[in-house]
Amino acid sequence: MYTYDELIRKYPEFVFKSYSIEENADSISVAFDMEISGLALFRPEWVIPKPAGKSFAENGTLRRLIFSLGMTELVSYWKIACPPKVKVLCGRLTDEQVSFWKQLYYSGLGEFFYKNGITVSIEDFMEIESFGEEPEAAEPVSESMRCLVPIGGGKDSVVTLETLRENAENISCFMINPRGATTGCAKLFGCPEERVIAFHRTLDRNMLELNRQGYLNGHTPFSAIVAFSALTAAYMNDIKYVVLSNEASANESTVKGSEVNHQYSKSFRFENDLHQYEKNFIGSGVYYFSLLRPMSELQIAENFARYEQYHSVFRSCNAGSKTDVWCGGCPKCLFVAVILSPFLDRSRLADIFGRDMLDDPKMEGHFRQLIGLTPEKPFECVGSRDEINTAVTRAISRYEQQGQPLPLLYEKYKETPLFEEYRHKADRYGEFFEEQNLLPEYFRRLLLKNCYGGKGL
Repeated sequence: MYTYDELIRKYPEFVFKSYSIEENADSISVAFDMEISGLALFRPEWVIPKPAGKSFAENGTLRRLIFSLGMTELVSYWKIACPPKVKVLCGRLTDEQVSFWKQLYYSGLGEFFYKNGITVSIEDFMEIESFGEEPEAAEPVSESMRCLVPIGGGKDSVVTLETLRENAENISCFMINPRGATTGCAKLFGCPEERVIAFHRTLDRNMLELNRQGYLNGHTPFSAIVAFSALTAAYMNDIKYVVLSNEASANESTVKGSEVNHQYSKSFRFENDLHQYEKNFIGSGVYYFSLLRPMSELQIAENFARYEQYHSVFRSCNAGSKTDVWCGGCPKCLFVAVILSPFLDRSRLADIFGRDMLDDPKMEGHFRQLIGLTPEKPFECVGSRDEINTAVTRAISRYEQQGQPLPLLYEKYKETPLFEEYRHKADRYGEFFEEQNLLPEYFRRLLLKNCYGGKGL
């Protein structure tokens, strides 16, 4: 296993050398050429479908978007050895742009630095130099109510789709490397095939091999990849809005007393930074925002529970993503079961996940992390500690009122001080609405109508 200190001495330079765009009748093939000098070359690739009859050969805005997608890919390869100098040879960056990328890399790698024991400041971890020219922007997208909804296969994007249903004829679904849950959710919503936009991303094998050899590895801000690829898809298809499904609790740190956040690229800070970056430096005219930003995970779960047709299709387990299953043993599976437990019977939860995780003593360690009895939450996309405790106490009350026996984890929860604290604590999630958001007024009205019962919060 190599250490950070020896790697930055041995490999001081990372180079983003170039990117290529090859266009044919049906798609665009994109390749990024990158290098850790003296160690390895990398060539991540994308295949991007394009609308029939359109040509993007001389489109400067598309080139800006592709370059930005490459800048987002960069960090996955940079982290292998963390070279302190990054040279960008294929695009010019202003000081403000450099600040944006450094903030994304540094905060998006917070978990990576934490788990690898790396202590470094945002000023010192990387220096970015850029060379080249910025292409001229082309025409922005037209003003319309057309929306692109990224689909991850989980409950959140389902709630977004159903909230937007009255605008269904203007909805397109976006996915990267589609799988059963993503295509299944889009199909259940009724999105026609011609409005399902699927990008295909291929990682460079050299990265995987170097990870195997003991070079540095860890979490990277994948939602930033989703963001820039979705902006690209929206621009190419003349779609005005990219509508994300990130909730308020994505802002909470994963490690208590720190800024380490597994979900940084789902946070409002990143959403707002990206919104401004697109406006100031890309100029596609696409409006990027999260529809569910005002909501808590608990509210999203309550809304999702109503959409029974999706219960057998949705998936958000990372451990089971390759085979499109719930693994039934990881903290993400347990979190989804917990957050749904106030709204679905235990038998229904067991049907969804294939087992009753709430009654499994092997899940107790994950459960203690979720409810905040350890300094760290699981390094997964999970709700806030407050939401999770509220969900547990709500579920306990529901089960007891119905005369249902409590599952093992909830029996153990009653023995903790948290039960007494939350049993008497006011539940703030009934009408919770996070005002720090980017929702245009039309979408705010839709959210209030469909997720808040028409309440004028």
